Amino acid sequence: MSTLADYSAVCEALANKKGQEIVGLGLGETGTFADVFILVTGNSEVHIRTLVDAAEESLSKLGLKCRIEGENSSNWRLVDAGDVIVHVFSRKGRDFYKIEKLWGDAETLTYEYKE
Repeated sequence: MSTLADYSAVCEALANKKGQEIVGLGLGETGTFADVFILVTGNSEVHIRTLVDAAEESLSKLGLKCRIEGENSSNWRLVDAGDVIVHVFSRKGRDFYKIEKLWGDAETLTYEYKE
């Protein structure tokens, strides 16, 4: 089973691209289709695409194959790498879907960017 710590490089890659409010959710036994969610907010369409690319590249470096969903959505894109799923939101999408509340029982880690 994967843990949040296994994907710190993904969080760092998102932070390096100025991703906002980076949060990891360790789903553990509560997750039926993934062990870890990583959530990040972008501030524009271009920024969201940049964050998706950064997540995909970082996961690829970990030897994981990714599938991108929601490429036509301006509110929520998903980078699915099996045990870890990266959710890239617009501010409007993050406020609407409230993933943190849906998975409120999950272990939560807020990523603090270190310059």
